[in-house]
Amino acid sequence: MFDILYQDEYIVAINKPTGWLVHRSWLDKHEKVVVMQTLRDQIGQHVFPVHRLDRPTSGVLLFALSSAVARLLAEQFAQGNIVKQYLAIVRGFVTGEAVIDYPLVEEHDRIADKFAKQDKLAQAAVSHYQGLATFEIPVAVGRYPSARYSLVALSPQTGRKHQLRRHMKHIFHPIIGDSKHGDLHQNRAFADYFEVRRLMLHAASLSLRHPITKAPLLLTATADSPLFDLAYIRQLPALEPHSS
Repeated sequence: MFDILYQDEYIVAINKPTGWLVHRSWLDKHEKVVVMQTLRDQIGQHVFPVHRLDRPTSGVLLFALSSAVARLLAEQFAQGNIVKQYLAIVRGFVTGEAVIDYPLVEEHDRIADKFAKQDKLAQAAVSHYQGLATFEIPVAVGRYPSARYSLVALSPQTGRKHQLRRHMKHIFHPIIGDSKHGDLHQNRAFADYFEVRRLMLHAASLSLRHPITKAPLLLTATADSPLFDLAYIRQLPALEPHSS
């Protein structure tokens, strides 16, 4: 049973757990248990996806309850009128806030996108990030005696595939648990120390106008790990700083 964050006669939003595919995919053709069918059975009616979260990403996931409402929501997403806020744990210390304006070439999956055009130009991609807290663990990774991490808030202003994961890698602060774009040594150290084995990316909120009533709507989802909690991060033991 999914945690339903909001439901009326037009839309439904859930807190998607990590590890769930939104719908059946060639990426895992043997996976039969997916969000769309499970939610359909839970609420007793068909649901229509209007955006996506990667399988390892948790958090707010919105569906329409009719194709007409799905089109209205798709227009809001296309026009950039829906604000998405994420929380992530990344490698290294991130402080302050900034905008990453770095075009991305479309990323293809070897199986699902094998017939897609491979020579497209890079597309505009913009993300905002803000450092919320920093912490260290007493585990040697590379040439340092401890490993540094940050809790950051992320907001994509465009919707490219794996945009946040690729943008954080671009500024040398990859998201922990990202097996494709991340630091495998840091991933392993973090997972072993905290006993958390997942992509440390959570869709914390979605802000939009209701597609029918036009009223402002803020959907929020609590993460399943305390490591996304600012108060928890701040009470972690501090270590002696080392030079960069």
